[in-house]
Amino acid sequence: MSTALLRSRSALISAVTRTLDVLLVGLGGLFAFWLRFGGEVSHLPATYGTLMVIGGLLVALVFPLLGVYDSWRARGLASPALRVVGVWSLVLMILMISLVLVKEAETFSRLWLAQWWLVSGLALAIERVAVYFVLRGLRQRGLNHRKAVVVGCGPQALNLINRAEKEGWAGFDVVRVFGERPDDTGIAGHEIHPLNELFDYVSSHQIDEVWIAVPLDQSQQLKSVLENLRFSTANVRFVPDLFGLFLINHGVSEIMDVPMIDLSASPMTGANRLVKGVEDRVFSLLILLLISPLFLVIALGVKLSSKGPVLYKQKRHGWDGQPFNIYKFRSMKDGADEEGDVPQAVKGDGRVTRFGAFLRRTSLDELPQFINVLQGRMSIVGPRPHAVEHNELYKSQIAGYMLRHKVKPGITGWAQVNGWRGETDTLDKMQKRIEYDLYYIEHWSLAFDLKIIFLTVFRGFVHKNAY
Repeated sequence: MSTALLRSRSALISAVTRTLDVLLVGLGGLFAFWLRFGGEVSHLPATYGTLMVIGGLLVALVFPLLGVYDSWRARGLASPALRVVGVWSLVLMILMISLVLVKEAETFSRLWLAQWWLVSGLALAIERVAVYFVLRGLRQRGLNHRKAVVVGCGPQALNLINRAEKEGWAGFDVVRVFGERPDDTGIAGHEIHPLNELFDYVSSHQIDEVWIAVPLDQSQQLKSVLENLRFSTANVRFVPDLFGLFLINHGVSEIMDVPMIDLSASPMTGANRLVKGVEDRVFSLLILLLISPLFLVIALGVKLSSKGPVLYKQKRHGWDGQPFNIYKFRSMKDGADEEGDVPQAVKGDGRVTRFGAFLRRTSLDELPQFINVLQGRMSIVGPRPHAVEHNELYKSQIAGYMLRHKVKPGITGWAQVNGWRGETDTLDKMQKRIEYDLYYIEHWSLAFDLKIIFLTVFRGFVHKNAY
C-alpha cells in the first residue's frame, strides 16, 4: 500500500473523527435532555438547541487547538481518551462561564448540563477507544505503517529498533540505519550505512520519520545530520542516548524560554505540588480528628509502661535533603539511642518495651507522623525517611539513593505495601526498598497515592517485618 494512500486514509480518519465529535456532542445534549425532562426531543426549546450548536462549534474550534487530534500512534489507550474528556470538560466550562456573564445561567437546568457533560464525555471516550483499536488492528495487519530510519548505533538506537519490531501495533518500520562505526558489524540485523547517504535515501524512499539516537560522546554528529536533512520533509526527532545514566522523572522543561532535558527532577512542581499538598493536608487533618481518642489511649499506655517522654523525636532527612524531627510514639526505653549511633531495631531487640513491641507490630507508633504531614514536612505517601546516619551509610553504596529526597518522605509507601519494610540487615534489602521508592517517584499520580493508601489499610499495618 503506497504512502500517499496511507496518508489520505489517515486524513479521512481524522476528518471522520472530527465530524463524529461534533455529532456526539449534539446527540449527547439531546439524550441528556430526554433523561432530564423525560419528554420528546421534538419539544426541545430553542435556547437549549442554540447552546448545543454553540457547544459543537466550540468543539470544532478548541479540540484541534489543544491537541485532541494529534497522532495517537505509539501512545497508550488512556492518553487519547483522557485528553478528549479533559478538553470537552473545558469546552463545557467555557459555555457555563459565558452563560453566567450574559446572565442566562438560570435559563438552563444544572442537572441537564451535568448529564450533557457525562453523556457526551463518555461517548467521546468510547469513540476514541473504538478508533484506537481499529487503527491498532490495521497496523498489526501491516496497514497504515510509517517508514523510519535510525541515525546511531549505540544502545538507544538498538532499543528503538527492537521496540519498533516488537510493538508492531505502533506502525513504525525501521528500514535503514545510518551511523559511524569503526568496524563493519551491523545492529539488530541492520547494516550500518554511511551518514553522507542519509539525505539521498530519505528523499528517494519517502521516509516519514528520522530518529537520531547518537551517544553523548558522538554528539558532534548531530550538527552534520541536521545539515544533511535541512531540505527533508520527514519528521526529525532527537532521542538522546542516555543509557548508563541514572534518570528519574525525566522529561522536557522550559526555563527562561530555554528548552531543557530533565535528567533528574522532582515531579512535585506546579499543579502536582498543589494536588499533593491538598491531599496531605485534608487527609491528615481528617485522620488526626478521627484518631484523637486513640492518641490519648496510646499516650497513656506509653507513659505507664516505662519512664520517659510519650513522643520520640529523631532527625531525618526530608524533601531536598533538609533535616527535620520525625515524631513517633516512644517504643523503646528512654535513652536507648545515643547521638550518632542509631542501630536498626532487630527481632527480639532488648531496647523495645513490652507495650512498644505491640505498637511496632501494629504500626501504631507511626501515628504521630500525621502531625509531621500537617506541618508540611512529610506526606502521607512517599519514601520512608531514614535516619541521618543511615543516609550517610547508604548514599555511597546504592546508586540513586539520594534521589528519594526529590519528594517529601511519607508515612507509608510503595516499598512498604510490597513488604519491603523493617530491618534491612543486608545491602540487597535496602537496594530493593530504594528500587520501589524510585519507581513511586517516577510514576507518581494522585491515583497511585490512593492505591497505596488503600493497600496500606489492608496489608500495611501488621507485617512479619514490623518489630
